[in-house]
Amino acid sequence: MEGLPFLPGNSFRDPTQMKYHVSQTLGYKNGYAVQKRPERGIGGSQLFYNNLSEGELDDLANFNPTLTYGQAKQAPPAAFIPAHVAWDKKVLKFNGYFKQTVHESPDEYYRVRPVDIYYYLEDDSIAVIEPHVENSGMPQGKLLKRQRLPKNDQGDTWHWKDINLGINVVFYGKTFHITNCDKFTKDFLESEGIQVNEAEYIPTDPYIQKRADAVSLRTYTTQSAFDKLKQFKELDRKVLRFYCVWDDRDNMYGEMRPFVLHYYLVDDTLEIREVHSANDGRDPFPVLIGRHKVPKDRFNVPPSFPAAVMELSDQEIKEYLTPKDFQLGKTLQIYGRRFLLYDCDNFTKGFYYNHFGITNFEPVEVKGLAKKLPKMEIAEYNNFGSIEDSLQSCNSLIPQPPKKDFIKMLENDHKELRFEAMMDTMRPEDRGRRFIISYRLADDMITIYEPPVRNSGIIGGKFLERTRVAKPGSTMEKPTYYGPQDFYIGAIIEIFRHRFVITNADAYVLNYIEDHKSQFPEQMYQSIKEKVGSGPEPKEAIKGGPMKVQRRPGDLEGMVHQVRSQLKKLAITDKSRIDEMFLRYNSDRTGFIDLSNLRDICKRLQLPIDQDVLEIVIRQITENPEGHISLEEWREFIEST
Repeated sequence: MEGLPFLPGNSFRDPTQMKYHVSQTLGYKNGYAVQKRPERGIGGSQLFYNNLSEGELDDLANFNPTLTYGQAKQAPPAAFIPAHVAWDKKVLKFNGYFKQTVHESPDEYYRVRPVDIYYYLEDDSIAVIEPHVENSGMPQGKLLKRQRLPKNDQGDTWHWKDINLGINVVFYGKTFHITNCDKFTKDFLESEGIQVNEAEYIPTDPYIQKRADAVSLRTYTTQSAFDKLKQFKELDRKVLRFYCVWDDRDNMYGEMRPFVLHYYLVDDTLEIREVHSANDGRDPFPVLIGRHKVPKDRFNVPPSFPAAVMELSDQEIKEYLTPKDFQLGKTLQIYGRRFLLYDCDNFTKGFYYNHFGITNFEPVEVKGLAKKLPKMEIAEYNNFGSIEDSLQSCNSLIPQPPKKDFIKMLENDHKELRFEAMMDTMRPEDRGRRFIISYRLADDMITIYEPPVRNSGIIGGKFLERTRVAKPGSTMEKPTYYGPQDFYIGAIIEIFRHRFVITNADAYVLNYIEDHKSQFPEQMYQSIKEKVGSGPEPKEAIKGGPMKVQRRPGDLEGMVHQVRSQLKKLAITDKSRIDEMFLRYNSDRTGFIDLSNLRDICKRLQLPIDQDVLEIVIRQITENPEGHISLEEWREFIEST
């Protein structure tokens, strides 16, 4: 038949063919499925299969060809992995229980409390957790926090090799019986060569079983209608939450305010809470409408009902708001207020989908919720008090005192930099007026004192109280104050529209700048060194006391004369007070007072207390080289003219 066209009369049948079906390769022998070689296929074709044996197939599978040139390159050694990295987040979990003895109870003698034991392979620590059972009445949760637990008195700790199923482990005197473990724990222990025991069941608590048996004997008849008990069991803690707005813009001063509507499915009650924002100007009362059943139409009651003395009941109100009445985009009338529902949470969406088949929950676009807060403007400084105090009045309704740098105050306590200055003015009568400017390093405050000049026509004394002085041109938001770096020889300081030129400085200023050169410019140091260092060697200043300022001899004599005249005036009016002042400091009954006592006396009388003035006063009072003043010398100095 080969080469003949496929036409009628050219096809011949094989007379030797006996089977015309497709041969099968599977068959059954003695009830077992076996393979067999098919004899012939359609058209007499034969099915061929692999003639290799099982051994030859295994050799081919494990065949590893060798390289033609040279040896194979050795694989690099595996990288070292520390134990805390290799065993990180690998935890063995065991299930178990412990028995707790119950005293003085006729219903139960012990409780069975199941626990979960976690063994952390990272650091061999163990944690014991008791699963939380709702409404159990017992504190549950973490019994033992994660730690290494001691095994015996020799200092050994529990290891995973010591833990297996069906054994008791003792942690801090409490016995735990291990009953089961998870698959990872079992595979890990078996891979380490430990034979895991058979799993056990946690025994049932006899008291719980007793209660379960008692409940099973009871019979209940479920009502056909939806009763309140079933509603409480199924819908407890399930609340529908809608986001709504109260649009009151039709009335005078009305606005659109956001609220949250909660509908409690357990008892069909409703409450509306207000959404507060920062600085909204409203009192912090969150609940607008308290939780209760809200009627659809509160005013649909008989006219004869005495509403003034009686509350509405179910007999007067037949219809209350239910979940069917809530829908996104719908406006509800609740006690005369219009609430527009524009969005809800995911639980509410699921509830309406399961019970009402609603699938469209697109939120409604609500405009007018955002409200721009007015920008706080700082009021203009009224020159009363300091700038910081005035700024605190703008920051809060109840002003708080400004914060102070207590570390700076402690480090620079009783440290003052004193400078001599002259007034720079166009008035001829104010030219040549000399001032002493004291700068306190503790709080950056400045005090100005004008020494009295005889027959000048100007009353000397305190020119400026202690205060912080801002530089000209500084704003109230960011005031810039004068610092110790601004007081150098020749500097012009403008204080409340008065200009002062620094002409001299105290010797303590030079010593302080030399100790803190990094905080002062080189120009200031050189100017003060040329001025102060050119004079006689200054004495070492006493820490915390007044510093010596260079003055002309005529000025010192005038100040000494002022001290004497003030004491003389006091002696004329009250002579006994002079003796009392002396005897107050002569507490040891030696008959003498020293320089420190005289300084305290001058402070009490509000007299100049400069160091150089006191030294001249002592030299005029006594000739004692130690500076001790007797009572007779004290009286003679005051009474002399």
